[in-house]
Amino acid sequence: MSTDLSVLASSAAIETIGTPWLWAVTIGVVLALLVLDFAITRRPHEVSMREAVGWTVFYIALPVAFGVFLWARNGSTTGVEFFTGYLLEKSLSVDNLFVFMLLLSAFAVPAALAQRVLLYGIAGALVLRGIFIALGAAALATLDWAFLLFGVILLVTAVKLLADSMKGHDPDVDISSMRSVKLLRKVMPVTDDYQGTRMTVVQAGKRALTPLALVVTAVMVTDLVFAVDSVPAVYGVTGDPFLVFATNAFALLGLRALYFVLHAALSRLVHLAYGLAVILAFIGVKLVLHWAHGVWSSVPTIPTVASLVVIVVVLATVTLTSLRATRVQQTVDAS
Repeated sequence: MSTDLSVLASSAAIETIGTPWLWAVTIGVVLALLVLDFAITRRPHEVSMREAVGWTVFYIALPVAFGVFLWARNGSTTGVEFFTGYLLEKSLSVDNLFVFMLLLSAFAVPAALAQRVLLYGIAGALVLRGIFIALGAAALATLDWAFLLFGVILLVTAVKLLADSMKGHDPDVDISSMRSVKLLRKVMPVTDDYQGTRMTVVQAGKRALTPLALVVTAVMVTDLVFAVDSVPAVYGVTGDPFLVFATNAFALLGLRALYFVLHAALSRLVHLAYGLAVILAFIGVKLVLHWAHGVWSSVPTIPTVASLVVIVVVLATVTLTSLRATRVQQTVDAS
């Protein structure tokens, strides 16, 4: 039986709808889609808007169908938790795209190779999220204060995100200061030019890295940072490890195509950081309240439906205000 928010029966066990066959099928579908994406990007090419929109529609329809299946199979509580978690992870993944866009620009990645880099980033993110999800489930099952810890992490992240936004600090990427890039350059030589989809080549009789290896490493390191915030956030919606994995997987799988659809629009979402800060703070408070409820039963908790409403309203608000702000700025610049 599923319960609101945590789906945790006790500190000794975690209730989950993830039966062995459901886990196997879900992981099988995710791996099959990754293999398909790698096959599609095997021959580098620039992505047309038509292609990007087509794949984006597919990767939105897939989780919607999966959510309907879960709703019919396990009831409305599970269905609401899945859709809320998916919407939360999808909104956070758009923030990932900002950084990916900066990395692709900073490394001067050719347009034909952009989707290949994004795909490596997605694959790396799935692996990292899987590790963090397992660690999170173990923590929630054995540590009474795990919800409090997750809540504090999200609140600190929200405050930092809000402070940076209010100071007007735009996301920036300094390749020369990235430790991962410095380490790779010390270990192996790096070619001056990209060599198609190859990570390494033999040059003057020695194995050398290509710039593609550097940008893929930078993207995966960035994935690690995002996973620290993303996994605790979705655990604030549901404590079921299967739903946490499924929402993360479906949100990440469509990023490659979504990047090319939103590339031009990303720069116009000037208020997105404010919205994400509000959402992370809300989920953080929800986690802290859930922990407090376990200690003092009189402390109220926030239902998942309320989380869904808050996320939808905040995202809609910042999207509208962002579009209005950029339109006004364009008018001012034109005059």
